[in-house]
Amino acid sequence: QVQLVESGGGLVQPGGSLRLSCAASGTIISVNTMAWYRQAPGKERELVATSTSGGSRNYRDSVKGRFTISRNNAKTTVYLQMNSLKPEDTAVYYCGYKRGWGPSVAWADFGSWGQGTQVTVSS
Repeated sequence: QVQLVESGGGLVQPGGSLRLSCAASGTIISVNTMAWYRQAPGKERELVATSTSGGSRNYRDSVKGRFTISRNNAKTTVYLQMNSLKPEDTAVYYCGYKRGWGPSVAWADFGSWGQGTQVTVSS
């Protein structure tokens, strides 16, 4: 069982930056994938970025060039650096963990999720 705790959300003006953190604990295997999803009010949940323990990273098109996913050296914490934030980035952001590097990264593929952290981009 893996537990995830997110932090770093908040209110920021358009064009500003935030850094989200997600600390994993419990039975973490070395071959894993971690991801950030988000869900805005009245909208479907969407994948933001993924990071494998092997170093592979992927992003949804709307955040490419603005968001960066990374991990600490122990690979137990994943970060999401968000720059040039826009009002449409407003959402609850969730961190997920799954075993392996399989290509499917649907919400249901992840065995553990954090509680979510609110990001609000508004002037």
